[in-house]
Amino acid sequence: MTADNDEVISTLNDLLETCRDGEYGFSTSAEHTKTADLKSLLTRHAEECRTAGQELQALIRQLGGEAEEGGSVSGALHRGWVSVRGTLSGYSDQSMLDECERGEDVAVASYRKALKQDLPPAIRSVVQKQAEGTQRNHDQIKALRDSLKGRH
Repeated sequence: MTADNDEVISTLNDLLETCRDGEYGFSTSAEHTKTADLKSLLTRHAEECRTAGQELQALIRQLGGEAEEGGSVSGALHRGWVSVRGTLSGYSDQSMLDECERGEDVAVASYRKALKQDLPPAIRSVVQKQAEGTQRNHDQIKALRDSLKGRH
């Protein structure tokens, strides 16, 4: 037996917030990085988050739900943290990668939590695909961060 519609919609809205937070975090970090390659990568990840969010909004509407507006409280803290940390460290690429990796830790955890829910098969496959993308983003950001750390 799968979760009822309201539970599924709530789970999808949680993930939608995560996507919006990721889009904002990556975009903001891209604005403050010094390296063109890194700026391009972070901009691409922001776009992936936006696309994932649109996909989730469509699923929420298909289920007869309303997509919630805005990001999460932790996302608001994340956005504030990007700003504070950037100011303190002069917006170094290292600090932006540290922040992106922290944000992706939260996103990976959100997707893992969602996949523990009893989702309908079609929705589970979308969430699974997005979770794999989030994990790839996380691993890529972490590897970049670690390689940058090794150069200093």
